[in-house]
Amino acid sequence: MERESRPAEAARLRAEAEARPLRLPVNRKVDDRHRARTEDGLSVWYTIQVSPHSRIYDVLFERPDAMPSDAECQAWLDLLAPGREWAESASLPGSFARRFDSFEHDPAVEAPLA
Repeated sequence: MERESRPAEAARLRAEAEARPLRLPVNRKVDDRHRARTEDGLSVWYTIQVSPHSRIYDVLFERPDAMPSDAECQAWLDLLAPGREWAESASLPGSFARRFDSFEHDPAVEAPLA
């Protein structure tokens, strides 16, 4: 995919994630509608997981030959969910994948802490 089409592809991924959020607890079965692939081989997976009191925005970046760079990950994160704070999960040794999550909680519907 050309760089100019990335905003449109990010909008498509966002629409698919919003239209088909994964219910928690979830058997993480994600189909190709949640994936985009750039012309240089970067795969971007975007899902939203929902429960009665929270949403988890999840983005996975992977390449077959190298670790995705900070710049390309940040550019996609900004396109997929502007203004969100992202936390990167640890990667497996030797993998060429990076995962980022952003959490949205609604304290009004959460059970009180004991």
